Parts: sequence; structure tokens; C-alpha cells
Amino acid sequence: MTGESDEVLTRIDDGVAVVTLNRPKAINSLTQNMVNALSAVLTEWEHDDAVHAVVLDGAGDRGLCAGGDVVAIYHSARADGVAARRFWRDEYLLDAQIARFPKPYVSLMDGIVMGGGVGVGAHANTRLVTDTTKMAMPEVGIGFIPDVGGTYLLSRAPGSLGLHAALTGAPFSGADAIAMGFADHYVPHDQMQAFTQAIITDNVDRALADHAVEPPASSLVAQRDWIDECYAGDTVADIVAALRGHDSASANDAANLIGTRSPIALSVTLEAVRRAAKLDTLEDVLTQDYRVSCAALRSHDLVEGIRAQLVDKDRNPKWSPASLAEVSAADVDAYFVPVDDDLKF
Repeated sequence: MTGESDEVLTRIDDGVAVVTLNRPKAINSLTQNMVNALSAVLTEWEHDDAVHAVVLDGAGDRGLCAGGDVVAIYHSARADGVAARRFWRDEYLLDAQIARFPKPYVSLMDGIVMGGGVGVGAHANTRLVTDTTKMAMPEVGIGFIPDVGGTYLLSRAPGSLGLHAALTGAPFSGADAIAMGFADHYVPHDQMQAFTQAIITDNVDRALADHAVEPPASSLVAQRDWIDECYAGDTVADIVAALRGHDSASANDAANLIGTRSPIALSVTLEAVRRAAKLDTLEDVLTQDYRVSCAALRSHDLVEGIRAQLVDKDRNPKWSPASLAEVSAADVDAYFVPVDDDLKF
């Protein structure tokens, strides 16, 4: 089949196309080949009358997808950046392709779903999470900024929940994902295979009726009082001061976590989420994401963050600028400048 690779497995069973991200040792982190293969099969299935629904899942038992292959991004950034830009361009075009896919596209966001995993999963028209879902946009921890249209979703979450998730990079549950608009349905982890089989045997609606359950209460929604209050500040420094000054231990924990993140990435992320809220479409946000990612590629902090977390693994990044106070408005604005190869849809 077109686009087939050993990193993306496909099968068609009674009109249901099942596509499996297949790098289980890397929690199915996306490579350029996987993005190419996924886009090719979706194009094929869109025009194949024999295919009436698509199901996306991930191989292994750890999760759908832990994100993009950031070690590959690291090596590209240290070279000429061409491969990283090509990856992001094709990945963001794929995210938009998924968002406008005309047939039921069911993403099984079980286990770990982070970064690029949110891109291929949370823009689907039918989005499932489970009791094992651990979702996050953790980019600020490696000197990067939430991308893959994640800022579109983050900016539209209730109150300031999206800013909290973006600036801490902390994981959230399946119940939180539904409350925040990243998912639609909750199916117990141990019913995932039966759910997929029900789509094949019956259809998506029947499978949901038989297997989806009421999600537990969202712990993030329960904390909206302090989250909405503290994240209302104009700058990241204002937000951190409010978190530190709050009597909630969870607010203090959030401040401490934000304190470990890249100051420039935090400052750009705050601006990116607030700008995304004013953009009309996912495509508009993906165009912004591409500009921001290309700027990050030229930054000190992206290479340093990946080095510290995933290459040398000393967990001790030396950020530059080293503090929020040293980040200027001009530094932030530079991330949003149009690029020569702006995304076109």
C-alpha cells in the first residue's frame, strides 16, 4: 500500500482502516518517514469508497505517541536546520489534513500522548482517552514552544487551564483532556481492543454507545479558582509571582515547575497561546506554529534543552537568557516574524 513503512502499519478490516504508529521502544515518536506514510495513506483512504472510517492507535503498551523525534531535531539544529524545518512543515500539514478528514477518524489516545502525539490525535473528529491517558504539551522543558496546533486547543480551553498546561508542561489525565477540549469520549483502557472491534463489526456510533463511559471529574477543573486567578498576569513573571504568593500548595508547585523551564520558551509560549486565541482557524495557528518553531531552531535553548534532557541527560540545562527578567519584548516578537517558506493551506 502507498506510504507503507515498518514504522506505520496499516490494515483494512471490513471497511475500517486501522493505522498503527509502530516505534514502541520510542513510545511511537514521530519520524519524517512516519509523517510521510500517514499523510499518504490518509490521502488514499479519503478517496477510497471502500474505506468508511479510520482508527489511529499506537504499538506497544506505553502510549499512542510521545511526540516528535526530538533527538533528530537536535542533530538538525546543530547542522543546518533543513531536516527539522521539513519535518515540522510536513507534520503541521498532516495535522491540518487530519483535522479536515471527511470520514470518521478515531484517535485512540491511550497511555502517553505528548507533543506531536497531540497533533495526530487531538485534531481528529472522534477523540478517545482512557484511564491510562497521560497527555501533555511539555515543550518548554526543552526550550521549545507548544506546536502541532496545540496552542489552538490550549487557547480555547476553559479559563486559564490551557496556559497552566502550556507553561508548566505538566501532564494531565484523560478526564482533564475532555474538560479542556483535547478529547471527546472516555473508554476504559481494558476495553480498547473490544472498542476497535466494535467499530469494525458495527460502526463508530454503536461502538461509542456500547463502550464509552462518563469520565471521572477533572482535577484541573476543580482547581480553576487559583489557576484562573494566578494565570491572569500580563507576563510570565507576573504569573509566577501570583503562583508563589498563593496559599494553594498546588500553585506553589506550579511556580517551582515553571521555574525550571526555559525563560524565552515560557515568554514565547504565553504570547503564542494568547495570539492563538485571536486566530480564527487551526490553519492560521499552524502557520504561526511554523514561524515560532523555525525561530526556536535558531535559539540557544532548543539545542541546550534537548541536550540536557535527552542527549547527555544531565537534567541541568543552562538557559540563555538565564532569567525571565532578561527576556525582552523584542526577543519574543522575533519568534512571530513570517518566514520565507510560510505554511500555505
